[in-house]
Amino acid sequence: MNLKDYIRDIPDFPQPGILFRDITPLLRNPAAFNHTIDRLAEKYRDWPLDAIVAIESRGFIFGAPLACRLNKPLVPVRKEGKLPGDTISSEYFLEYGSNTVEMHKGDVGPGDRVVVIDDLLATGGTLAAAANLVEESGGEVSGMGLIIELEDLGGRNVLGAYEVFSLIQY
Repeated sequence: MNLKDYIRDIPDFPQPGILFRDITPLLRNPAAFNHTIDRLAEKYRDWPLDAIVAIESRGFIFGAPLACRLNKPLVPVRKEGKLPGDTISSEYFLEYGSNTVEMHKGDVGPGDRVVVIDDLLATGGTLAAAANLVEESGGEVSGMGLIIELEDLGGRNVLGAYEVFSLIQY
């Protein structure tokens, strides 16, 4: 199955000059969505993992079913102020400012091996911030799994120390 067939291009969203890669057609097609989760599960099934770390919000869409398929805990990484318990945070920079993501303290423990899941790799800032949270907790990022990678934006270079796996490359 060619997953690119289920990604819609939306020009000039969210601002002029941006070509947005929309995953909603993939989500609306059960066969394509299942195929996506199956491919991620095949990749990580035999890895010695302790948890799946998923990044808000679209990373949750793929991380939750993957965690279920692999029978692993799901650890959410959310935008600042969205988690109710004690958290640790990591700031990352964008071309127009900065953002912060958080994870509950104790969700990843010393020595825990995780895969970080998100829908898209662009510049790599969000994924690097999530990896920082894992490592600050004493955990180890075994890899990063993505649905889409925008190769021209160089995000893989920012994540050079990590194994990056993407199902679709543009």
